Amino acid sequence: MMWRLVPLEGAVNLRDFGGYTTADGRTVRRGRLFRSGTLAHLTAEAQRQFVELGVRLICDLRRPEEQAEEPTPFPPDVLRRLEIPIDPGSAISLRSQLSAADLALKERIDFMVAINRELARDHAGDYARMFEALLELEEGGFLVHCAAGKDRTGFACALILHALGVPEDTVLEDYLLTNQHLDIEGRALRLAARYEPNAMPDRESVLALAGVRPEYLRAAFEAIESEFEGVEHYIERAVGLDAAARELLRSRLLEEGGTWE
Repeated sequence: MMWRLVPLEGAVNLRDFGGYTTADGRTVRRGRLFRSGTLAHLTAEAQRQFVELGVRLICDLRRPEEQAEEPTPFPPDVLRRLEIPIDPGSAISLRSQLSAADLALKERIDFMVAINRELARDHAGDYARMFEALLELEEGGFLVHCAAGKDRTGFACALILHALGVPEDTVLEDYLLTNQHLDIEGRALRLAARYEPNAMPDRESVLALAGVRPEYLRAAFEAIESEFEGVEHYIERAVGLDAAARELLRSRLLEEGGTWE
């Protein structure tokens, strides 16, 4: 599945998340759906190559301060941009405690589980805006991203794949590809730099924040199951993608034929 990675210089976790087979035997089109972390570090040549991918809409899920610190290099007249800032309360709590020496591995994992649960429970309206924009895009590629392209973006992509009819196991496989394609070690080093020398956590604790784990995404869908009676109801009622909208999305983004696996 290495073809999924788009190896542009300076890109962070930039991937095509098409090519998957749906439950009814169709395939998600390649070159239409992309996901990534920040785009701020793309070199000039990589920016040119990115434009050639055919992306027409960039959906940015980062907070305003993240956008200001690492601005997207493409002006709005080159690529349309939609900003949907998402900041779960547990993420705010986690940031305030990152320097705590006594925060155990389980507590760090619990924070990430809570963040993903809140993405589903508290930000359905934000993801509804994302789907509205995706439905308005009649041609060209769509890219959704946040800082690392793993949590806010990971849940966004999981919802899109579910809406297209991709099986849950495959959705989880795509989610976990972040651990292969994100520079986990480099991200871990950047996270570790926030700690005082005598408060440095163990490597596994840092990696719990820098990467993804199955229980993170599962927490989001467990919240959906318990509070919204399942993902189908969530997509239709909370996110607002009714049967007609879902069929329109599938007509644009699915094709007949085999898999690219």
